[in-house]
Amino acid sequence: MAPRGVTPDSGPDRPAGTRRRQARGERRIGEILDAAAEVFADAGYEAATTNAIAARAGISPGSLYQFFGNKEAVAQALADRFAAQMRDAHAIAFDATDFAAIDLDAVLDRVVDPIVAFNLANPGFKALFARPDMPAGLAGAAQAIQGALLGRVEGIIAARAAGLPEDERARTARVAIQIFQAMVPMVVAARGDERAATVAELKKVLRGYLAPVIG
Repeated sequence: MAPRGVTPDSGPDRPAGTRRRQARGERRIGEILDAAAEVFADAGYEAATTNAIAARAGISPGSLYQFFGNKEAVAQALADRFAAQMRDAHAIAFDATDFAAIDLDAVLDRVVDPIVAFNLANPGFKALFARPDMPAGLAGAAQAIQGALLGRVEGIIAARAAGLPEDERARTARVAIQIFQAMVPMVVAARGDERAATVAELKKVLRGYLAPVIG
């Protein structure tokens, strides 16, 4: 569902003035979602308010309500954007690579780097999705993202260890994902050379766990 004030049909046959208003509305929605991601990252979902989001976006609460009826609607739109961006990151990480034909270090570089980049570019992602009190409407999006990632990692393990039993393959994928997710906050918090060093440590831990299985 499109946010308030934005119509989905913005093709070239629409009047120029309508297209300009459409473009302005889309820019404003993007600014609101950027601000919401920052507020969710700083305060968490429950403590965040539409007033705080509007202030961070540099607009009045009334202007925000032209596009979103409440905080839940903002969060849903942000979740949709996160999900689309995460699918793009997964495509970069997992598609068009023969994981059976490259060494484990190359596998880790190929997979870890784009997903780390997504988390660095979207600091509100974990604040919105990694909460036990996440709104029910967002739980489905979180589960879909987690399920897709699990399936991708299981696919790599299957490609490199074809004889591994299915239950062991699934368990290995789950543990590897938990290791990654546990260290992501350290990566995001690090700065400069320390961030690159922390990413290298993340890969070292994953290599140590995965090498006996798929190395």
